[in-house]
Amino acid sequence: MKIENTKAQMRKGVLEYCILSILKDEDAYVAEILETLKDAKLLVVEGTIYPLLTRLKNAGLLNYRWEESTSGPPRKYYGLTDTGKLFLNELSSTWDDLQKAVSLVTNQKAKNNE
Repeated sequence: MKIENTKAQMRKGVLEYCILSILKDEDAYVAEILETLKDAKLLVVEGTIYPLLTRLKNAGLLNYRWEESTSGPPRKYYGLTDTGKLFLNELSSTWDDLQKAVSLVTNQKAKNNE
């Protein structure tokens, strides 16, 4: 088993949550979303993010609007729908519970190994 595959799967598992969280307070276009993820060390390429954004839009969690840009073609800004906001709140609660559970398990194992 390769560690890189496991790391990639872990990142993919939280990517949807991260994208919804980025859009929680304001709409953003893909380059902004990618930059935020990159700054957080979650490296994602456009080929990965576009299908995910489309899937989230088709699920009713995101909407988008076109906005003219002074530095090129119009930009597609994504934002959360009301359903997306509810979904994000539920994911946040689940994430908090999962984080606590994983910390308990991994910290317990670490203490047992001391």
